Amino acid sequence: PREEVAYVTCTYRSTCIEQPDFLATVDLNPRSPHYGQVIHRLPMPNLKDELHCAGWGPACGCFESGAVAKRTKLVLPCLISSRIYVVDVGSQCRAPRICKMIEPVDVFWKCNKGYLAVTHPLPNGDILIANMGDPAGNGKGGFVVLDGETFELKGNWENECEVPPTGYDFWYQPRHNVLVSSAGVVPKVAGRGFNPDDLKKGVFGRRLNVWNLSCRSLTQCFDLGEDSLPLNVRFLHNPDAAEGYVGCALSGVVFRFYKSCEAS
Repeated sequence: PREEVAYVTCTYRSTCIEQPDFLATVDLNPRSPHYGQVIHRLPMPNLKDELHCAGWGPACGCFESGAVAKRTKLVLPCLISSRIYVVDVGSQCRAPRICKMIEPVDVFWKCNKGYLAVTHPLPNGDILIANMGDPAGNGKGGFVVLDGETFELKGNWENECEVPPTGYDFWYQPRHNVLVSSAGVVPKVAGRGFNPDDLKKGVFGRRLNVWNLSCRSLTQCFDLGEDSLPLNVRFLHNPDAAEGYVGCALSGVVFRFYKSCEAS
């Protein structure tokens, strides 16, 4: 069925406005008098979180069971504070509310990760969040995992393998047992603003990482060049397809990646 509302993360970073970030609810019903308007704002209880890429809770991943997705929880990672909010959008879709909050200290101590970026549900029902750095702001890729039922922080996802120097986005294809993640930036340096001289200093990530999904191990990586900064990763919508694309922020290039036997 057609979506009735959309949820948009909104941040006040670099605006000199000392207010908490908020989740905006937008009316998408063309028959509504408020069509295309923000009908609700859910402010966060803390300042300077910088809400980033929200993702759905369980029941919206690539489930082999074919179960109908029930979008009742939205997970909001915070890029600057490293906090995680879980929002209940199932009880009142037009006026959601926060139902759980994971504090940064828990992420720091349990996972030694920070600067949380992108969220997606895993096929097993858990929630995977990619990060950009460690608690001190040094570059450090990888992922943290939330339990799909309780939303408790379970720990790191990667299985004692090499951790990428930076991280940002990811997507996966369970039928090919693969997860592909992109690079990001070194948080404590990039936060000072863009400087072209940083291109040769490793501030901007340049790798595309290929993971074994079931073993949670890093199996391959591609260096896309110092002026690349690969960010958003997407596979084709066809769950049998073994190819996808990554967009690069600095160069503006879109790379296609594919399984070698799928080349044509």
